[in-house]
Amino acid sequence: MDLEPVKRDRDFRMLWLGQLVSGLGRQVTVVALPFELWQLTHSSLSIGLLALVQLVPILVFSLGGGAVADAVDRRRLLIVTQALLAASSLCLAILAYQPSPPIWAIYVVAFVAAGVGAVDQPTRSSAIPRLVPRERVPAAIAVNWLSGQTVAVAGPVAAGLLIAVSGVATAFAFDVATFMASLIALLLIAPIPPHPEATRPSLRSIAEGLRFARGRRIVLATFAIDLNAMIFGMPNSLMPQLALTVFNTGAAGYGLLNAAPALGALVGAAFSGWVGGVRRPGRGVVLAVAGWGVAIAAFGLLTASFPLALLCLAFAGGADVVSSVLRASIVQLATPDHIRGRVSSINSLVVTGGPRLGDAEAAGVAAIAGPQFSVVSGGVLCLIGLLAVVRKFPELLAYEHGSPDP
Repeated sequence: MDLEPVKRDRDFRMLWLGQLVSGLGRQVTVVALPFELWQLTHSSLSIGLLALVQLVPILVFSLGGGAVADAVDRRRLLIVTQALLAASSLCLAILAYQPSPPIWAIYVVAFVAAGVGAVDQPTRSSAIPRLVPRERVPAAIAVNWLSGQTVAVAGPVAAGLLIAVSGVATAFAFDVATFMASLIALLLIAPIPPHPEATRPSLRSIAEGLRFARGRRIVLATFAIDLNAMIFGMPNSLMPQLALTVFNTGAAGYGLLNAAPALGALVGAAFSGWVGGVRRPGRGVVLAVAGWGVAIAAFGLLTASFPLALLCLAFAGGADVVSSVLRASIVQLATPDHIRGRVSSINSLVVTGGPRLGDAEAAGVAAIAGPQFSVVSGGVLCLIGLLAVVRKFPELLAYEHGSPDP
């Protein structure tokens, strides 16, 4: 891995370290929340409903959040969003300490947290090109993914242990404590003021970002290919049911199922130094998404062997991180800074909204045909959709960094 951004760019290093710690707690909450709902309802549909509840604020706030990120100091906005996310996790902890927490209240807190996260994510991603030189942007994105996948491995394992030993309330409380690291890091870096050409947040500025993304076909292609992979090949909502009723591995196995893709992504990120030198990143994205679809389908076919199933998930995670880093570098480098927050918000909408739609799709199919069929059919549909995307956007295979957009 190319660690030059961490070594040479102080503010990026501080932001990265703070997110590394707070991201661990956030992953614990991401894993603990569906498990709590399964324990309360014993229904994958309740987890699918959670995904839809989270999708609504993502759709509503993502685009506006990007417009705000372009118009204000991104550091100050991140301080606000991190404080609000910490408060939402505190509310979840308080609810979990009750003997029979109301399901509707859990959904309300999840709704609010998803809305805040929809502002936080594009603000954070659009800040990276302001903290490192242009030539180190792909490396910075890869390093950022390394931290994300590190906590995505450790977080589910920690969540499984915390839930097994102390319950879900302790898991949520752990998340609250880790937010302190992110807030301290943000206070130590320099302000990130808006670009001189930035416009005030408005419907017109949001529309400008949408027009830009629609006009840049290579950017639009990255959105389409990721939506395809996440909607059809993302079985996260089935993990509690698979762990407890198919693999019969309990809370610890549930943690491992969630950690396996992140472990594969961590390995992929650790060996991602070559990514910055890829001349045609679109081809890399296509190959990575194909690997993802094959691995997810294989995971659904290998439910008789828990170790082999984990291996398939790890391979899927490795393919996903390659796709993610290449797609992010295409979007960030093809977008001018004065509009980068708005385009990043569209990317955030895709990256966070797609898995929610995938959760709902997987849960719905599982309710009709069973979890194994849901997983296998999702992987197959991902591959079919990939062929359709490449046919619709042939320039994806030919795109080179620095080339004019078709």
